[in-house]
Amino acid sequence: MSQLTVRPVAGHIGADIDGVDLSVPLAPETVDAIRDALHTYKVVFFRGQTLDHAAQIAFARQFGDLTYAHPHDNAPPEGHPEIFTIDPERFEQRYGKEFLEEYRSKRQYSYFDGWHTDVTAAVNPPAASILRAETVPAIGGDTQWTNLVAAYQGLSEPLRRFVDTLRAQHRYGGSTKVEGDSAYAKRINDNLLVAEHPVVRVHPATGERALFVNPGFTSHIVGLRPHESKALLDLLYGEITRPEYTVRFRWEPGHVAFWDNQATAHLAPRDLEHLDVQRTLHRVTLIGEVPVGPDGRESELLAGRPFTADHRVAVAS
Repeated sequence: MSQLTVRPVAGHIGADIDGVDLSVPLAPETVDAIRDALHTYKVVFFRGQTLDHAAQIAFARQFGDLTYAHPHDNAPPEGHPEIFTIDPERFEQRYGKEFLEEYRSKRQYSYFDGWHTDVTAAVNPPAASILRAETVPAIGGDTQWTNLVAAYQGLSEPLRRFVDTLRAQHRYGGSTKVEGDSAYAKRINDNLLVAEHPVVRVHPATGERALFVNPGFTSHIVGLRPHESKALLDLLYGEITRPEYTVRFRWEPGHVAFWDNQATAHLAPRDLEHLDVQRTLHRVTLIGEVPVGPDGRESELLAGRPFTADHRVAVAS
């Protein structure tokens, strides 16, 4: 604990944590210090760690129980159902070479890109995510995060009061059911997750209010006309992606990012599509609570089931 240091790396979000080996059990006071830094800086970075799947899972379990890998992933690494491997080649093998082009052309959320908060289509989105780099390209492939508390606080007071009262629907594919008969569409629709969340979420640990909408999963604002919903969401998306609220992280093998999924959104890289490079990272997520709005009202499950360790993926034969 005497060696642990926390160094902020951007004005509103992000900190490097040094002096800790994540591959061994941590002292309770070290766990508390990391958790406090996470709540303060929203995403924290550990560099040059030596972790395998088991060690990553063991580190994460010191902060809470873990979800299954992903609501649509039926093939996590053998013996490690908590691990979700992020690798474009893996998804291409599963869904076909047309997968990327098809869903990017429709501006729908994919596993690869788009500002998003992890799995907000679930009624209890993960509380936090921990991502470990195994193989990364020599150039490109950075990830960005944004502080949703700062984005909320940056709104004018009348607009904050208005969005405090609103709720929004979240689902995979963005607006409605994912169309088509591709393997990806079938996987999404056979494992449907739809939830209604407050547009502003009260953080369960800090009490801070954060915008809780994202382009990846938010379908529409409940009760507004379609053009009103789109206009307001576009305004809020513009706020949450303002550069001053963000931090950008350059990956190297062994680097680990740990982010508060209740107060951030993140953006996967889009600068690798024309390069013949490999990028493989592994993620685990902590089981989250049902969000609560400023009025004390909880999110509602509209389709599917809560996202926990006990998860089964329907796969069409």
